[in-house]
Amino acid sequence: MKTIIFDLGGVLIDWSPHRLYAPYFKSSTEIDQFLHEINFAEWNLQQDAGRPFAEGVAVLSQEFPHYAHLIRAFHERWEDSVPGAIDDTLGILKRLKRDGHPLYALTNFSAETFPLMRRRFEFLQLFEYILVSGEIGLVKPDPAIYRLMLEKVGRPAHECLFIDDSLKNIESARQMGFDVIHFQAPRHLKTELQRRNILQELP
Repeated sequence: MKTIIFDLGGVLIDWSPHRLYAPYFKSSTEIDQFLHEINFAEWNLQQDAGRPFAEGVAVLSQEFPHYAHLIRAFHERWEDSVPGAIDDTLGILKRLKRDGHPLYALTNFSAETFPLMRRRFEFLQLFEYILVSGEIGLVKPDPAIYRLMLEKVGRPAHECLFIDDSLKNIESARQMGFDVIHFQAPRHLKTELQRRNILQELP
């Protein structure tokens, strides 16, 4: 059996800043424009790498003072960006657990916000270990975080299957020898797992 390593956000946990910012804008297009203007993805990655939220908010608010209230909102109302679990993927995870597959998680996540997820989602207990980027100061797709994951798993990369919704993260893992699945939807994941004979036909 291969060890199966899951990303969390976008794979098992439904996360999107659009959900948090919907009350502040008239359309999804306006949200996209705002996120692009402040370079949200790169800014948020710094929190995933261990920077305190308060520091991140202060830095970005100084750069974009006219958006300070929106930047603070992401910190103060962060949990509004997480409506719940992705149930169809969760069903696959539970089936893999029942079948005896070793399950791990590797996630880019703030060390401040991940405890909220541990309290909220009981299914996180299904993993033998969860490596959280913000707790170690490394983020995907840095090869160093995959090497640390392999140390935790205790197996070589070719004996591990890595599942992530980010193509950059997938490509980095592939170059290190992992078997990979670029997550696009639960149905696609199920098909890929069946193709590898990891899952039998699901109802």
